[in-house]
Amino acid sequence: MATAISSSPSPTFSYNKKHYQIGVVTAVWNQHITSVLRNGAVETLTHHKTFQSISIIEATVPGAFELPIAAQWLFEKGCDAVITLGCVIKGDTPHFDYVCESVTRGVGELSLKTNKPCIFGVITTNTEEQALERAGGKLGNKGSEAAEAALWMLFTKESIDQQ
Repeated sequence: MATAISSSPSPTFSYNKKHYQIGVVTAVWNQHITSVLRNGAVETLTHHKTFQSISIIEATVPGAFELPIAAQWLFEKGCDAVITLGCVIKGDTPHFDYVCESVTRGVGELSLKTNKPCIFGVITTNTEEQALERAGGKLGNKGSEAAEAALWMLFTKESIDQQ
């Protein structure tokens, strides 16, 4: 069962950098779910109290498979972190496995390549009901949690740089 980051111990965020630019790239496949994830991420970033200044650059892509390349383009535009949001629901074919593996690998490799947080906010579920539970339902909003993870990683980078 999924648990929220907010229920885990977290540091008190204190940022020294005056301005952050964060990218949010959202897949439109399963848009009734991904739009809720997007809204949660943007709301979390917009209302976070520790930032002196933040700008959000948004992009949309057709499906989850296209998330890593759009995230790379956002990094090329100067983003300090990028949040990838999508929803892949298992069907009757192995397509689910190929898409999920490709997106997971792409997002992870992009973080290492850019040395910046590329956050995996892609819901991968067996059913639409499970996806809805993670998009504002009883299991919270994984878009908001992805935004929290981006903030946490920016804080962690600053903390390490100050040592």
